[in-house]
Amino acid sequence: MRPTKSRSAFSRFAKWTARATGRPSTFGLTPRVIVVWAVTGPVFGFSDTWQLVINTSTTIVTFLMVFLIQSTQNRDSEAVQVKLDEIIRAVGNAKNELLDLEELEEEDLDEIRETYMAMAKKAREAREKKDTTRAASRTDKRAHRRE
Repeated sequence: MRPTKSRSAFSRFAKWTARATGRPSTFGLTPRVIVVWAVTGPVFGFSDTWQLVINTSTTIVTFLMVFLIQSTQNRDSEAVQVKLDEIIRAVGNAKNELLDLEELEEEDLDEIRETYMAMAKKAREAREKKDTTRAASRTDKRAHRRE
């Protein structure tokens, strides 16, 4: 196992921001900001500048949040992928060629998905056949007992 490296300033900031913005208290703050902005409308005569402040603020926050959310999503996705890869690697009969599926082209993924869908269909058919056989066997046993 590799020693843990210190995170970059961006990673630390992105993680902290993601946690902070995901809290209910942060969500509760947004209506307050809107109320303050609305209340100040008459003070500033509902001017273009007054409107520009809220429009610019929300645009900047939205723009920055897109990148922070994507960064967090990428990190989480990568961590899940590594964990899944470790599970595949650790299972004895697993197909290790599936370890890096996320690197394949869409057509390759479709081909592999079709293979697994066919395997699932066969397994369901076998299960249904087995269930049908069991049900028939139970019916035969009940009929035999009644005789």
